[in-house]
Amino acid sequence: MPLYKIQGAKLQSIKEEVFKLEIDIQSITEHNLENIFGLKFIKSEFALNNLRIDTLAFDLESKSFVIIEYKRDKNFSVIDQGYAYLSLMLNNKADFILEYNENSNNNLIRDDIDWSQSRVIFVSPSFSKYQQQAINFKDLPIELWEISKYENNIIQYNRLKSSENSESINKIKKSQDIKDKALEEIRVYTENDHLQKSDEDIKSLYEEFRNQILNLDNTIEVIPKKQYIAFKSSSNFIDVLPQKNQIKFWLNMSKGELKDPYNLARDVSSIGHWGNGDYEFILSSPSEFINIMPLIKQSYEKK
Repeated sequence: MPLYKIQGAKLQSIKEEVFKLEIDIQSITEHNLENIFGLKFIKSEFALNNLRIDTLAFDLESKSFVIIEYKRDKNFSVIDQGYAYLSLMLNNKADFILEYNENSNNNLIRDDIDWSQSRVIFVSPSFSKYQQQAINFKDLPIELWEISKYENNIIQYNRLKSSENSESINKIKKSQDIKDKALEEIRVYTENDHLQKSDEDIKSLYEEFRNQILNLDNTIEVIPKKQYIAFKSSSNFIDVLPQKNQIKFWLNMSKGELKDPYNLARDVSSIGHWGNGDYEFILSSPSEFINIMPLIKQSYEKK
């Protein structure tokens, strides 16, 4: 999609530029991992067992490692390479923990990490139609991100997403004879996973809530996690957990920030809870939207 800038009353196109070297993509991304992906940088060019990982990162929210690879050409299989990297990680957990500990101010132990949430990110100026079709599975632990460079030092990252009606990756695992037992640990969660135990009324309520949130901004992402469903702008602004007879929410705001005239939210800053932020509230009826949406908008606008 072309980009324009306003020049008086007219639009002037912003010219796209070419990345000359793969290392340029890597350098820009590594210096901005937190802004782009919300990840902590661990190591560049991490080599192990004759494989070299371009960037090793860590997701503090899901407590899992993330491998990032950069490509300028289209002649590679995202499935084969992605699972090769995941297999390397899951069969050499101690080496990854050691690398984290040697490059961080705090130490991890094996039980601190949710290995099931491990994933691989490929970053490239473009992907072929075959590569894009290869990720068309709802539970694939592999992400494709396109990066574009424009004049005046403008950079754009865009994640390519699978369709909402995509099938399970388990079918391709069988067809490609992926037998590594370590890979059985990987689990990519979906919204339906969280809605399985909910009553039909709650499923409908969640769908209505979801639509209202997405109407705030067409850039908002819905990211199912192991313990909740995250709604993300630049970062999570609300985390959602559908239950049998209600939906529980956590607003990603610190104690004292929220203006709550009806006292709908509960302060959970001093107790353990899933999700981000210090405020929790419960939704059980569509009639509650009118009072809850202003609270959600506060968290969204804060991001």
